[in-house]
Order: sequence, then C-alpha cells, then structure tokens
Amino acid sequence: LIVSQGWTARIETLLEYFSIPYKPIILNVVVNKGSALPYSPTGFVPALIVTDPTDPSAPLTITDSLSIAEYLAESHPNLPLWPKDAHLRALARSAVAEMHDGFRELRNVYGCNFVGQYSGPVPVSEKAKKEIARMLKIWGDARKTTVQRLKKIGDESEDEGYLFGRFGIADAFFWVVLWRFRTYNLPLDTATPEALAWMKKMWEDPSLLKLGESYWKQVDDPESSVPAYDDVFKDVPGVTYGRVPEDWKFEA
Repeated sequence: LIVSQGWTARIETLLEYFSIPYKPIILNVVVNKGSALPYSPTGFVPALIVTDPTDPSAPLTITDSLSIAEYLAESHPNLPLWPKDAHLRALARSAVAEMHDGFRELRNVYGCNFVGQYSGPVPVSEKAKKEIARMLKIWGDARKTTVQRLKKIGDESEDEGYLFGRFGIADAFFWVVLWRFRTYNLPLDTATPEALAWMKKMWEDPSLLKLGESYWKQVDDPESSVPAYDDVFKDVPGVTYGRVPEDWKFEA
C-alpha cells in the first residue's frame, strides 16, 4: 500500500481494523511531487499493489480509494466491509460515493490534520456550513435508518453502533472527515443524537485509538510531515493553533 495522508488513511484504516496483511510504502506526495509515479500509474495515492504468489512478475495495481475498498470487499467476503443487508448496503454505497465525490469545501479549506487543533473564530463559509449540515445529516440518518431496518428484518445483532451496523467501508471513509470536526472545531449545532452517538463511538473505538497513535509518530517524522497543513489560519485574528491533547475525549 502506498501511504500518504487523507484518502490513503481510509484504506489504511480498513487494512488495520480488519488485520488484513499489507506492507506500507510511505511517501510524502505533498512535499515530494511525483514520488508516487514509480508505484502508481496516475501518480496519486492511495495505490494498492497486489502480487499473485503464482505469478509475481505481473502485480495488480489498484488506484483510487473507492476502487481499493471494493477490491478488499470482494476479496474478503467474510468481513463486514459492506452491510450484509442489501437495503443497507445500497445506502452505505450511496453515502460513500457522496463522500468520495463531494464536500469539496470541507476537504479543500480544512486540510487533513489529525494532531492539530484550532481555537477561536475559525472561518466557516456558508458553503462549508451547508456541507457540514449535510455531513451530519448523513451520519444521523444512517444510524436512525439502520436501527429501524435491522429491527424490521429481525437482525438487530448486526447493529454495533456504526453507521450501517458493523464497522465497514462507510465508517472508514468518514473517519478522516471526523478528524476535521475536532481539528477545526467545526459546528455541531445541526447534529442529531444519533449522529453524536456515532461520533462518540468512533472516537472511543480501541482499534481507531491505536491507529491514531501511529498518526502522532508520522507527524513528527520529517519524511511524512506536511508543514503546509499546519496553522493555515494564522492570518485570522483571534485564531490560535496547537496540538490536540493526546488524552482528548469527545464530548458533545
């Protein structure tokens, strides 16, 4: 797996969460432009290189996070990467597709930064507010619908509190967005109790907490740190930037 930040974290999360063996190749594609080209035909990350033991001379290279996630789901059908129920599976795919192709304002203005934390009047444009409201609605609706659906089909044991029941691709894709709410102190005033409960569930998940420890190490490593993502609102009066406490707890 070619590892960098943002989109790569979604795939890394799936691999780590489900203990799928892989070997990471860590590249700083933001600082070192073109460094992924020897591994990825597009030059973008993530890229998953799969080697067939029977024919190691012809590896399969998969680019794009959603394509990789689908490959993992197909090659590991025993894992709950997508919901078992077709109804919830369709909703999960729709949510992931919207995340994959949307929320441009959130992704471009509020960069991926797991360890940073801003306080003060962080600017939030009207466009960003609409995207935040939509994001929170997706989370709240997913949880509410999942509870109702699993109860209706008599499969409530499948509900472990994640977006569509058990932890899967949808949770991994929205995991990196969840960081932004903490890092930039984005407003939660439109969040339903269901959305807040999912956020708390994610922040307290033991596997994700363990994964977060590795992010702290990456940001202190000159080979993987991205200074351009630090203190992006330094010119905004009243906004201060620092690091989130390592013992931080989510409170709604």
